Amino acid sequence: MEITIKTAEEIEKMRVAGRLAAEVLEMIGAHIRVGITTDELNQICHDYIINEQKAIPAPLNYNGFPKSICTSVNHQVCHGIPGPRKLKEGDIVNVDVTVIKDEYHGDTSKMFTVGKPSILADRLIRITQECLYLGIQEVKPGAHFGDIGAAIQKHAESQRFSVVREYCGHGIGKIFHEPPNVLHYGTKGDGPEIKAGMIFTIEPMINAGGRAVKLLPDNWTVVTKDHSLSAQWEHTLLVTENGYDVLTKRSDETI
Repeated sequence: MEITIKTAEEIEKMRVAGRLAAEVLEMIGAHIRVGITTDELNQICHDYIINEQKAIPAPLNYNGFPKSICTSVNHQVCHGIPGPRKLKEGDIVNVDVTVIKDEYHGDTSKMFTVGKPSILADRLIRITQECLYLGIQEVKPGAHFGDIGAAIQKHAESQRFSVVREYCGHGIGKIFHEPPNVLHYGTKGDGPEIKAGMIFTIEPMINAGGRAVKLLPDNWTVVTKDHSLSAQWEHTLLVTENGYDVLTKRSDETI
């Protein structure tokens, strides 16, 4: 399957889906506090997507995933399943949201802190967001996907953090995950050429310790092998004629 170039009509639908996904993250922040369970966060997001947005939470029943969002806490890297776990003071949590509206997907995630995070956690979250933004800044027609990964890897490793390599960004549209794979490490100039009309996610997962990860027995939740903290930020990007447009941009961002 080739990397698809989206039509003007598809791009408009992706704009709507992206905006809705961003709005879920804007909404849920006020609910993230000490004592709330990740399952309660899931239910709030589920109800908001279904009832307020008249949309569909893409993760629910996707390849058997049982919930409507992913919640990854502390050393969980990605794909955490919401459950009875109560958030506690100092926790960090990634909320990953994908919304389907009129058959098209909007995919984004954000890091949240519960109370006051540790100095390391705060730094990891900030550097990971900077990695995302540096990757985004590489996006323009004529560039290559390796440029994105190279920028992310250079910044993360300069801060003595590590880049998870087993999971990556992806093309997105009517299909949740489509070509290309968008690696968060690599060499400038490598990979396919970036062209106007492509839509894909960039979603670096950065660990405070080593890059090694393992899959838990639930077959979804990925954790760091050394139990070090992990952070992730994600946006869905459209390649424009002279750069990029962040389809999942939140109101608190200036990218």
